[in-house]
Amino acid sequence: MTVCSVEEETSKFVSKLSGDITGGSDPKTQLEHQNHKTQNPSKSLKQGSDFYPGKGISSLSKWSHLIRSYLAQGASREALLAYSGFRRRGVYLLGLAPLVIKACAALSTVKHGKALHAESVKNGVDFDVMIGTSLVSMYAKCGDVVDSRKVFDYMPERNVVTWNALICGYLKNGDGKSAVLLFEKMSIRTAVTWIEMIDGFAKGGDTGTARRFFDDVPSELSNVVTWTVMVDGYASNGEMEAAREVFEGMPERNFFAWSSMISGYCKEGDVKEARAIFDRIPVRNLVNWNSLISGYAQNGFSEEALEAFGKMQAEGFEPDEVTIASVLSACSQLGLLDAGKKVHHMINRMGIKLNQFVLNGLVDMYAKCGDLANARLIFEGMPHRKCACWNSMISGFALHGQSREALEFFGRMEDSHERPDEITFLSVLSACAHGGFVSAGFEIFSRMEKYGLITGIKHYGCLIDLLGRAGRLKEAYDLIKRMPMKPNDAVWGALLGACRVHLDMEMADRVVEEIAKVDPNISSGYDSHCVLLSNIYAASDRWEKAEKMRMKMVNKGFQKTPGCSSIMPGNTNE
Repeated sequence: MTVCSVEEETSKFVSKLSGDITGGSDPKTQLEHQNHKTQNPSKSLKQGSDFYPGKGISSLSKWSHLIRSYLAQGASREALLAYSGFRRRGVYLLGLAPLVIKACAALSTVKHGKALHAESVKNGVDFDVMIGTSLVSMYAKCGDVVDSRKVFDYMPERNVVTWNALICGYLKNGDGKSAVLLFEKMSIRTAVTWIEMIDGFAKGGDTGTARRFFDDVPSELSNVVTWTVMVDGYASNGEMEAAREVFEGMPERNFFAWSSMISGYCKEGDVKEARAIFDRIPVRNLVNWNSLISGYAQNGFSEEALEAFGKMQAEGFEPDEVTIASVLSACSQLGLLDAGKKVHHMINRMGIKLNQFVLNGLVDMYAKCGDLANARLIFEGMPHRKCACWNSMISGFALHGQSREALEFFGRMEDSHERPDEITFLSVLSACAHGGFVSAGFEIFSRMEKYGLITGIKHYGCLIDLLGRAGRLKEAYDLIKRMPMKPNDAVWGALLGACRVHLDMEMADRVVEEIAKVDPNISSGYDSHCVLLSNIYAASDRWEKAEKMRMKMVNKGFQKTPGCSSIMPGNTNE
């Protein structure tokens, strides 16, 4: 780095940092910063005037305390903003530099990290081992491993933490070969070194190499964390038998090992085994409860998720953002608007931080439960909206028959430069089908290629449904025949349903012939289309065929699935 570039970076740093963090003149980013400050008043430090000299903080120790406190809370943006106020005094405090560099790493803001690097060069402290190590870690975490290695090689003095930071950087960026070469050059290794190697390779999907490092850990460095990262590595990759073998062999277990096993089983859909592991935990904490509740919700066991949530509260645990997101998902799946509103009140009452996951959960819950007014109110107040949030609104409108609003939101999403995904297009195509927007549906379908998305059978199913509802059965049939994949029951079922609505027996017979080519047992009574065919025959006054179809279903033991309803007992008023 040249002297010119050092001076340039340093002079820009203080004046630019505050504007960049708060968003400058961008009202969206300013709103996000404001929301971040006010979302959890019970945990926030005094803000606003404390950022600026001469307004409440007069000593360096107080500046240091403020910045350290923000970092301890995980409020990296606020820490950087406070640091910019501190630097306006023209003072450089060596002890703060590693902390502020760490904040840049947490935010992946390599531009600000480079400015801090320039400051350290200008003040002649870039040779300090703590600052050098922080820079190695910062560059690596921001994905710039080349500069990370340059700083490492330039350092006149390194400690084991410096080596560990670069190893972690290599593994995080997928360069296991360089990580191993560096590992082999180390004269001193700590437990953290071995943990980085095991965890890094496991997270990269190479559990075989991770296991070899695990087996080579010296006995004096082996601890509960080395065992836990191996368990988590196997569980994260779906290798539950291997995870169970290591887990059962652990000399002692921490809460994270238990949670890794619960989450691993839930990801594989084995909720029963996850619950069995949970019931074995001698002393549970909030992380263990969150693993179970989120596992239930992700696998569709929504009632069990809400029941576990109640038991968790009964044991004296207060929910956090992870708990709330999972519980809101369970309420969405069950359509329990009153229960969802209770959770919303709980968020406000307890001052739970409104992060992206909680806000998305609220939007999704209100949208799926049909309270689109509240869903939209929360949505419009969000400073940043990810694809999942847009999908919740679009699918909510489509689900509740507001097709024009769904298309309007899709247009807004594209205008906001948020990239739609496959789920977005499914929701929009469904809205087109329910609204009868045939031309718009085909035009939107064609846009998937623009975003590099692969059209799946569900997308084609929406087009078949769209044409079928519009009475264009011949076009729907021709589209099925042209599909790049083999049609499934849902696709043929959509066309059969349209045949019933429009009483097109000729097309119905053609569809039956096509299904019979794939499944010769179409009339065996087990196929899901039999009831629909019987109804089509009956609606066309072809009673003999209808009765014949029904008798075959009875003889084969085919039974109609009984309807059911769910209720939330107790008083739902808050």
